[in-house]
Amino acid sequence: MSGGVPTGPRRPLFLARGPYRSRRLADAARLLPVLGTFLLLLPILWQPANTPERDTAGDMLYLFGAWAGLIVLAALISARLGEEGEDTGVEAEE
Repeated sequence: MSGGVPTGPRRPLFLARGPYRSRRLADAARLLPVLGTFLLLLPILWQPANTPERDTAGDMLYLFGAWAGLIVLAALISARLGEEGEDTGVEAEE
């Protein structure tokens, strides 16, 4: 042994693309509720217009738009996770 460098077979430094993407998609799915909470609580931080009453119509349009966007995003992530699991043989964790 010279210099303490192992001479056996070397393991790859990086993961393969398939498992890496699958893990990142799973991470995105786990962070989706955090994003949803932020998006749904965001109208609370908005400053009211120059009127004494709050503009609830705009807030409701935003909330339903964010809600629909979250549904579409969750469906896309779910579909991609299903494809990745079938291709790589990765089973869902219970």
